[in-house]
Amino acid sequence: MDKIQAALILEILGKPADHVKNALVGLVDKLEGEKGVKILDKQIHEPAPVQESKEIFTTFAEVSVEFDSLVNCFGILFAYMPSHIEIISPTSFTLSNTDFNDLSNKLLARLHDYDAITKKFVYERNFLLGKLHEKAPELFKKKESPDKPQETPAPEETNVKQEKKKSSKKSKK
Repeated sequence: MDKIQAALILEILGKPADHVKNALVGLVDKLEGEKGVKILDKQIHEPAPVQESKEIFTTFAEVSVEFDSLVNCFGILFAYMPSHIEIISPTSFTLSNTDFNDLSNKLLARLHDYDAITKKFVYERNFLLGKLHEKAPELFKKKESPDKPQETPAPEETNVKQEKKKSSKKSKK
């Protein structure tokens, strides 16, 4: 297969401005050192403050690259997560089933990683909320405000209250 030429846009958001720029320069340098990747041209833009906050800065780099293979291209996309890619050449691809299998398995592995991370964070969040509710239940009580109607409790809260009522009735009998 022919080499693949593409234009990538890499973006970084953070603070302070000099750290954001240095991080982006480091990212482009790391990309340049990747096996199967050749940087043809790069333009790194100066950090600018984000409109909503004068403390947070954003910057981006426009990088023209050449990849040795489609598999290598997708590997870089997964690793660096550019905000945009434009394939310059070739204009069409012929993909073997081996390459397609490799790409599919890399995609699935990444999706499984994200799924595991998400499930872990949800579990930890629920665990910490449970501990917080246990130690400081007053934080979870709804406050009534004269200008605001009381919010409807979440279904989980309603079920917990109903379960407590049922168990207290049983214990009184």
